Amino acid sequence: MSELRTHAEEVAAQFSDHVDVDADEVEERLRNLVEEYRVPVDEARRSVTNHYLDEAGVERDQIRAGGSEHAQVGDIESDDEWVDLRVQVVDLWDAQSDAVAQVGLVGDESGTTRFVAFETSDVEPLEEGVSYALGNVVTDEYQGNYSVKLNRTTTVERLDEAVEVGDDADEVTGALVDVQSGSGLIKRCPEADCTRVLQNGRCSEHGQVDGEFDLRIKGVLDDGEAVHEAIFDRETTAELTGVGLEEAKQKAKDALDTAVVGDEMREEILGRYYRVRGPTLGRYLLVDAFEELGGPSADDAERALVEARSV
Repeated sequence: MSELRTHAEEVAAQFSDHVDVDADEVEERLRNLVEEYRVPVDEARRSVTNHYLDEAGVERDQIRAGGSEHAQVGDIESDDEWVDLRVQVVDLWDAQSDAVAQVGLVGDESGTTRFVAFETSDVEPLEEGVSYALGNVVTDEYQGNYSVKLNRTTTVERLDEAVEVGDDADEVTGALVDVQSGSGLIKRCPEADCTRVLQNGRCSEHGQVDGEFDLRIKGVLDDGEAVHEAIFDRETTAELTGVGLEEAKQKAKDALDTAVVGDEMREEILGRYYRVRGPTLGRYLLVDAFEELGGPSADDAERALVEARSV
């Protein structure tokens, strides 16, 4: 069977529940794009798929994911592809939208990538540290960063054997020129499988709750050419600032204000030079390890931040 015929039969199978289409018609459309217009096969399939999506009036995650192939996250180099993955959930963090049910980091021996599950996906929540076989996930790309989306057709199978996660960490060296809001002593939602940061005592998913204290630093590093946003978790924040969770809670209790913790941390670390290392997800580097270096003064760091903001 030819490559075009294989693609044609897969696309026809995907849309058989929505429009009157057969493999011959799909193959003709593909062949016209590939042979007449010299469109690459993958691009031709994407174009034909979009045509039938418009004709059927459905969203991509409402069609059957025919043709999914097993892939490693390090091999993901295009969007709108259906793949099967065997991964471990490396990290979960708070979603920035009510439309998102879960967001985090998954990985295998080839590296890590971001995953998103929307509320409409109606899939089983993933647990941090657990390995899964994920069937029918869709690849996505934004500003050069690839991720995968769980959808209504995604299957989730918990694995007994752990999937090993390879090291694809990035490294940045520069001055810590800003500590963003939401740093210091924070509260997270206590509900199971939810790590959202509370805003005025409210979780975007579970409403008003009694939060659980945590530590983090959302910092901005300037390497002399560009600025990089980095997140330090509880452990790396304590190592960075010398203030652990219990001490931070006591400081907040004494001052009757949790904001003093972030203010003191900012004063302690701003302007210092660091080398940080960890995976980059979206706009943030998630710090796994760091070391403090010598460097210019805090005044120099402030000037670097002003210059960076003016670009």
